[in-house]
Amino acid sequence: MSVHAHPDDESSKGAATLAKYAAEGVEVLVVTCTGGERGDVLNPAMDRPGVRENLTAIRRDEMAEARRILGVRQRFLGFVDSGLPGPGQPLPDGCFALAPLEEAAGRLVGLMRSFRPHVVVTYDETGGYPHPDHIRTHEVTAAAFDAVGEASSHPEAGAAWRPLKLYYQGGLSRPWFQAMHDAMTARGMDSGMREVLAELPVAGLEITTRVPCAEYFATRDRALLAHATQIDPNAGFMVHDRDVERQVWPTEDYHLARSHVVVDVDGATPEDDLFAGVRRPQRPTATAGAAASPGCG
Repeated sequence: MSVHAHPDDESSKGAATLAKYAAEGVEVLVVTCTGGERGDVLNPAMDRPGVRENLTAIRRDEMAEARRILGVRQRFLGFVDSGLPGPGQPLPDGCFALAPLEEAAGRLVGLMRSFRPHVVVTYDETGGYPHPDHIRTHEVTAAAFDAVGEASSHPEAGAAWRPLKLYYQGGLSRPWFQAMHDAMTARGMDSGMREVLAELPVAGLEITTRVPCAEYFATRDRALLAHATQIDPNAGFMVHDRDVERQVWPTEDYHLARSHVVVDVDGATPEDDLFAGVRRPQRPTATAGAAASPGCG
């Protein structure tokens, strides 16, 4: 289960990993907390009459196409996009970032108990960047991960289920940008990444898990481009050289935040699989709760 704030986040963060596992037969569910109703139109080619007025419906159609390309399932959690208020501006009434944590986590608990994931992926405490919906997505997912295995918590949401691992997205880190910039510059290419590198903090999330998935970068890109209102094919992430990326950084990266899996002392570090320790029989910890056959998302 991969939990995101808006449509398009699933395709810009860990999408090749999702496509890889889906192709292997793993059940993968993307949960989108909001409909992206307050998003901007970031692709100049889509900034035309009829788009902004129908952005909610268009973004749902884009999400459906991206889901199809990735080969995954997808559910909306049902909250309203908070937008990105300027400094000192209040959040809009009724938005996701202002939703009571217990209510929002309860909805996600219900999805977790019906889907029964072994692995859950979301953002770290920073949200990946300081958008209120991304930060709230982290808070909601962490709360649901903790509550879903407790029968006394949200009993209306179904029978308790204990996911085994919680990961945070670690992609598009400073080391990724630096490696791509250095590699493209060495090949005589303009990376276009100097300004980004100047703004990124030196410290970043500790990476515990690197999933090889370069063969699914093209699938990732097709899913990204399906979000046509959000992705300019001639700018930003879409313009770096893909062959260089496959050579220099053929993985998508994660931080293992919580685990109920007993790992052998000689286990590989970093992991190369989100299901490390899950795909084979395990001796559960005392808090691991219910378990089932591995292979779910």
